[in-house]
Amino acid sequence: MSLHPLPLAGTSVLDLSRLLPGAYCSLLLADLGANVIKIEDLKGGDYLRWIPPLVDEYGIYYHVTNRNKKSVALDLTQPKGKKVFQRLVAGVDVVLEGFRPGVMDRLGLSYEALRVINPRLVYCAISGFGQEGPYRLRAGHDINYISIAGILGATGEADGPPTLPAVQVADFSGSYSAAVGILAALVGRAASGHGRMVDISLTDSALSFMAVHIARNWFERSGFPRGQGMLSGGLACYNVYATQDKKWLALGALEPKFWKAFVTLAGHDDLVDRQFEENQASLRKSVAAIVAAKTQEEWVALGRNHDICCEAVYELDEVERDPHLQAREVFIRVALPGGGQSIQIRCPIRLTETAAAPAQPAPKYGQDTQATLAAHGFSEAEIKELVAEKVVLG
Repeated sequence: MSLHPLPLAGTSVLDLSRLLPGAYCSLLLADLGANVIKIEDLKGGDYLRWIPPLVDEYGIYYHVTNRNKKSVALDLTQPKGKKVFQRLVAGVDVVLEGFRPGVMDRLGLSYEALRVINPRLVYCAISGFGQEGPYRLRAGHDINYISIAGILGATGEADGPPTLPAVQVADFSGSYSAAVGILAALVGRAASGHGRMVDISLTDSALSFMAVHIARNWFERSGFPRGQGMLSGGLACYNVYATQDKKWLALGALEPKFWKAFVTLAGHDDLVDRQFEENQASLRKSVAAIVAAKTQEEWVALGRNHDICCEAVYELDEVERDPHLQAREVFIRVALPGGGQSIQIRCPIRLTETAAAPAQPAPKYGQDTQATLAAHGFSEAEIKELVAEKVVLG
């Protein structure tokens, strides 16, 4: 069986973004074969480089989101820097940026300006609130976006305060929205010959995860009280319980057949018809007592042997040891620039009959500047002049 190249091989991306949303978006593209070139300023570059904990000079967040990329240090505030960027744009497929609306316009590098240079350009702008609307210029972070989207207000225990999720929901949902938008625009370009702009709002992306709850509330006006949603703590059959050995078990016996298998196995046939009763608090107490009678390991074994949808709630070191994840080779070892290795998570998008090159470490600051310029037609004399004038990193 012959192997196909990665699907984005031959696609080039200029990534001006900083921090997580843009970095993870371009990581997906890079892992799928795109030539991703980080465009970083001359004041230290991507903030992720310097956010602790530092490992081998750079922050661990930088290492895990920037493998398989290149780094070009370029001053876009200088006229010559803008011209360099424009020359690069002429030969690429995608520009990705994560500034607030208006920043690229002030630099003279907006989509409207760049599409004149390259009509086939796909331009993706990731921002907190999108390119339009009264909030478009507001500063924000994930905690703010998921607040407006209703996610934070719905997360936590009943009668308790909102609880922050362990991962950045808006940032990662925005990353995937941006990647899908870019790929859709590239497919559209193949048919039309023209690029287009992709406008990604992190708030919109997070809100899309609440689609079912928003729709339900539209009809019922019942709200979405913390800890009481069907899949957020309201049902006894879909909840987290303490085990005999003071660990935790995630019970997901949502469908009646799984619930029946669970309570029957536990010797409580009397609970079969009570799965969706109104008094879920009383039912939760009954289930809590059942789960507390066995260890986590015992319940996991029973769950897998009797098909009752229960799994151990892992701590991070347990995640790495899970035999299923190991069998799927989810964890990869990526070299660090100064030696050593980093354990990272492979791209979750798997393609059959596709050859994947070994993951390359995240680039050092500006390490590919001169080689990238040369590959885009800059002469040796031009590059030396740009270095001497501190337009690019020497």
